[in-house]
Amino acid sequence: MLLNMILIAGLGNPGEKFKGTRHNIGFKIIDHYQKENHFPDFQLKEKFKSLLSSQGNIILAKPQTFMNSSGKALKKLSSYFEIEKIIVVHDDFDLNLGEIRISKNRGSGGHKGINSIMTELGNDFTRVRIGIKPEKKIENLEKFVLKKFKKKERKLLKPVLERGRRILDTIIDKGSDKAMNRFN
Repeated sequence: MLLNMILIAGLGNPGEKFKGTRHNIGFKIIDHYQKENHFPDFQLKEKFKSLLSSQGNIILAKPQTFMNSSGKALKKLSSYFEIEKIIVVHDDFDLNLGEIRISKNRGSGGHKGINSIMTELGNDFTRVRIGIKPEKKIENLEKFVLKKFKKKERKLLKPVLERGRRILDTIIDKGSDKAMNRFN
């Protein structure tokens, strides 16, 4: 078994119905990272309730448990592999669309996927929070996060994918604190 494993989990909901939704921006960032860094294709691993791709000491995971139960998949992965560092990429309604913030050892901010991870593993992990907050006020947050990005919004998100990849590389190579100093 490899030591010093790094687990990078992108949060989202499985299935075609949720593809391209705001809640699935974590999956989108992880897909971009996988492609740009030449990781193998994702494979469904039922044992871990996740789509996985790995290269060297890095495991990319897209939990297939639905957002609000993400912690169950991450716990299975953490129990099996000797994980030294966990990085979670997810949507954040408190940040403007396209904004990215890195945080470490913080509360969930009401994010149910992060609540699930904290319930299973505590809060000793790094979060890459991707802003999805719209310009206009919305009435129902739960409906909003399950809607697909509009064409105009998708254009704004293209540079976010690359910035997310650079942030992940920096966290891996130099640590969370250096990444926060550079990108926050």
